[in-house]
Amino acid sequence: MKDMKMGMIESRFADMIWEHEPVSVSELLRIGAEEFNWKRTTTYTVLKRLRDRGIFQNEGRVVTSLISREEFYSLQSELFVEETFHGSLPAFVAAFTSRKKLTAEEAAEIRRLIDSYKEE
Repeated sequence: MKDMKMGMIESRFADMIWEHEPVSVSELLRIGAEEFNWKRTTTYTVLKRLRDRGIFQNEGRVVTSLISREEFYSLQSELFVEETFHGSLPAFVAAFTSRKKLTAEEAAEIRRLIDSYKEE
């Protein structure tokens, strides 16, 4: 799998693409200038990085995603758990809840998710 990690600015730019797709390159240039105060070359550079990572494509000067926002952030979550907790979801949950207690509603929702995704 290609390196799909993004910095904060790349993430914000990617989110804007996902919100507006399909989006023309000229619209992305306008967004880059308005939202980030970028020159054209900066927008092209960031777009190229995201394209090279296999997240977006640019065909006919129209940018569309190759992977959805939900898929991307799901992959990021998996990579984080793998790299930080040696792939142990229970270790991640234990670390997360050691500083932030779950509400009854959150705990119930997690139980529902676990029940719906656990292997039979």
